[in-house]
Amino acid sequence: MLRAKKVSNWLFHTKLGYFTFVLALFWLKTYYIYLNKFSLGAKGAMQHFLLLMNPIPAAMLLLGIGLFFKGRKSYWIIFTIDTIMSFWLFANILYYREFSNFLSFAIMSTSGSTSDNLGKSIAGITEPTDFLAFLDVLIILIMLIFKVFKIDVRRLKVKVTSLVEVLALTLMGLNLVMSQKDRSGLLTRTFDNNYIVKYLGMNEYALYDGVKTAQNNAEMAKANVSDIKAVQAYIKRHQIADNASYTGVARGKNVLIIHLESFQQFLIDYKWKGEEVTPNLNKLYHESDTISFNNFFNQVGQGKTSDAEMMLENSLYGLSSGSAMASYGTSNTFESAPAILSQEGGYTTAVMHGGEGSFWNRNNAYKQFGYQYFMPLSYYKNKKGYYIGYGIKDKIFFDQSIKYIERLPQPFYLKMITVTNHYPYDIDKKNQSIDKTDTGDSTVDGYVQTAHYLDQAIGELMSYLKKTGLEKNTLLVLYGDHYGISGNHHKAMAQLLDKKSYNDLDNLKQQRVPFMIHMPGLKGGINHTYGGEIDVLPTLLNLLGINDSETIQFGHDLLATNRQQLVAQRNGDFISPKYSKVTGAYYYTKSGKKIKHPSKKQKAELEAMSNEVTTQLSLSDRVIRGNLLRFYHPSWFKPVKAKNYDYQKKISLKRLYAADKKKKSSLWYKNGQKTTQADFSTDAPELKKDSK
Repeated sequence: MLRAKKVSNWLFHTKLGYFTFVLALFWLKTYYIYLNKFSLGAKGAMQHFLLLMNPIPAAMLLLGIGLFFKGRKSYWIIFTIDTIMSFWLFANILYYREFSNFLSFAIMSTSGSTSDNLGKSIAGITEPTDFLAFLDVLIILIMLIFKVFKIDVRRLKVKVTSLVEVLALTLMGLNLVMSQKDRSGLLTRTFDNNYIVKYLGMNEYALYDGVKTAQNNAEMAKANVSDIKAVQAYIKRHQIADNASYTGVARGKNVLIIHLESFQQFLIDYKWKGEEVTPNLNKLYHESDTISFNNFFNQVGQGKTSDAEMMLENSLYGLSSGSAMASYGTSNTFESAPAILSQEGGYTTAVMHGGEGSFWNRNNAYKQFGYQYFMPLSYYKNKKGYYIGYGIKDKIFFDQSIKYIERLPQPFYLKMITVTNHYPYDIDKKNQSIDKTDTGDSTVDGYVQTAHYLDQAIGELMSYLKKTGLEKNTLLVLYGDHYGISGNHHKAMAQLLDKKSYNDLDNLKQQRVPFMIHMPGLKGGINHTYGGEIDVLPTLLNLLGINDSETIQFGHDLLATNRQQLVAQRNGDFISPKYSKVTGAYYYTKSGKKIKHPSKKQKAELEAMSNEVTTQLSLSDRVIRGNLLRFYHPSWFKPVKAKNYDYQKKISLKRLYAADKKKKSSLWYKNGQKTTQADFSTDAPELKKDSK
């Protein structure tokens, strides 16, 4: 009894007691969040021990700052630090639920370009238990207000406060040593951010990410011409021959790229309650003049859609942290598809997107890519009910885009970015034409409804292309940018796919997204080669017969017969026809069995594949972070000058109409200078209402 009273007096009447109480509550809360809000995959006694203990060192170090002050100020500084750390936890809970990753300084520094409709997304993903991140803050605040803690006005001796900080640093060092022993190269290799948090903790991850961000900024400053030579040497060593039988088969054709937002391959031919979810895409997928890839993977990182665009346009990977388009798109030099096609094929290049032009920094990055025209939301009529999530609904977007499509001088290279099939996968009742799935997972069940809507919109656009004759002279490309259902929904995915279980390898396999190339007369079929978004640019350039010699591209022609078929993931994982790597473990891809005891030959093979992936990613990172393309360009390529482009609607359209008048090759001119708007038919209820 006497001992309990002494402990109570120490906790509630001394500064060290208050510090210990706050630290203990933060530790317990953080451990609860680790277990219930994140999927960190701790395995074995060591990993579980580190997961339990890693919240303590950084919290002790930061809260210990308050011990250097005296009186009431000391207590409130400790409380404020606890509150800030709690907000950091809360923000990561929400971000992780949406993206299966943790916040980075790169993402936060570019939040202005990625926050469109963020409020709605946060509201849609927040759960009541998320606010447990602030439970200790509330408890401490109440105890301070009602004076449960008696303020100890004495200043602690410097050696005592210093000892606390030294102990915190010692524990941090011990944690790092134990972590490195269990997972060698933790901080030096391209691991998933889950590893850093699992082994070291949330606050240590923030420190690690901050240091890495500073290093990236310094890397650009010190980069020089010798760096690009190392990249060139790697590219040259790994060159393979394009498929000559397809070289130039689409020479001079228009290129229309349809960006299928959050669209996964499993939706192709998928039925719900006996109804095809995507009948129009299914038909296109199986047509004899469509090359359809069924082992095509998204390879995005934190930049999601922007990473997909970076790979599509440049054959460069997105970054391990943040968005390359957002962070480097304003100032970097690129050798992108629109610039190459404009210079080598006389193409008119444009992007149409019913969302904000600032999203992912597109209004700046597209200038660096060499896009002559960019039609974002400001080019579209946005009435009540037209906008959903991240832009104009797809059917309305396509309908309003006709007036711009028909004025593009041919040949054109046009990318159209859809948005309706975007999280949180909700769509108003009048646009719902298929039932939700019934997994019970609110994130997953609306996915088929928005995918079905997108498919209907694609069907309407395809009908327009046929009616106007554009289809005959157009290479149509459709691709999914990234997953729609993240790796946090294993149970629901198992139900959708009618599987008894669903593990991390299954999730990697479900990173497949559609990639289809359609053109009348094209020798098509379903192609089983393993590839990814990094391979799109060289594939398209070969089909178009466009010179891309001496360019810096990390992808290869998907139609080449001697492809390595090793598909890198941004976190260092990979998948190939034979082996796959997921979160540090290796598997046989087809059987899904884990390789527990690899032979000596297998070890060498697996290590070589891992090293190849790491090398690709790191070299691509060097190109972007060091802005290395400023030091090199092929002799036939003229570097893009962003100042030559202006996307203001009035100025841009005036320039477009002048170019159209000069070339007289647009659909509008071929239609006797009359609009083809009547050839586009839509059942969008919003437009039917407007026409009445």
